[in-house]
Amino acid sequence: MRFRSLKNLSLLVCLCFLASCQTMPEGIHQARLAMSAKIQTEAAGNYFIGRRYYKPAFHFWGYVRRPGQPWSTAQLVMLNENQKLAPDREQVNFGFDNNYEYKLYGRFSGDKVYEPASNGVYPEFVLTGYELISTNPAPIFKSQYSGSGDNRYQIEKPE
Repeated sequence: MRFRSLKNLSLLVCLCFLASCQTMPEGIHQARLAMSAKIQTEAAGNYFIGRRYYKPAFHFWGYVRRPGQPWSTAQLVMLNENQKLAPDREQVNFGFDNNYEYKLYGRFSGDKVYEPASNGVYPEFVLTGYELISTNPAPIFKSQYSGSGDNRYQIEKPE
């Protein structure tokens, strides 16, 4: 009898724990599912999808992925603006477009660029053009749905 009561209590504690471990709010979960479905319908082509990732202390531009590929495959890039200025630099309003999503035209040069604030080396993307896709896309970073605190010096990876 005592073993059965202990087993039931353990089961109740586990269920309460699991119920409190929801990883993201339902609305965000639905937005991410819709985003995944949209990514699957992206036409192949000579373009990339970019998500601006502005951190004032750093000099990288953001994440770039191929059409039809999930954000987890995206690369954090340094932007070569010799042919076309980035949207925020064009408007002389640095970082205003943080988290905006763009269709990017250009290519990876094959070069790597050192970014001193992160002490990292990132691929160079030569920008030749862009189109704004969304000013409010679905979240791709954990901090966007977990409400984590001050992360201005943390470099996140898309999920």
